[in-house]
Amino acid sequence: MNDENWMRQALEQAYLAAENGEVPVGAVVIKDGSVIGRGFNQPIGRHDPTAHAEIQAMRQAAAHLGNYRLVDCELYVTLEPCAMCAGAIQHARIARLVYGASDPKTGACGSVVNLMAETKLNHHTGIVSGVLAEECGKLLSDFFRARRQKAQ
Repeated sequence: MNDENWMRQALEQAYLAAENGEVPVGAVVIKDGSVIGRGFNQPIGRHDPTAHAEIQAMRQAAAHLGNYRLVDCELYVTLEPCAMCAGAIQHARIARLVYGASDPKTGACGSVVNLMAETKLNHHTGIVSGVLAEECGKLLSDFFRARRQKAQ
């Protein structure tokens, strides 16, 4: 599969988040051409500020592998990771991060800061950005537009 196909699987997870009233972000972890972890945003439903899509997917992948190190894995996520998730990605030793939409408010992989490029850190995850960015961004924009309209 190519990056767009894997990102479509992450988008499926994002739609699950939206269906549950969560900010629609989804993620999948890939190893050796197979999905080993899936996740979508669930901080509201789980009452857990760490229950971001990336964390959920990495937890499932780590359980699958029986190891907290996700060496030689790729993470596909629909929105640029925040600082918390970027740190977790580095600690897990994810080899490659592919994300869709940039996050100009909290993005920690190039938009606000770039933790992946910090030379003082001992692991550097490769980054590919903008994969299906328009579709990923539209899902988020539509979600927040609907939320604002509902509030009025």
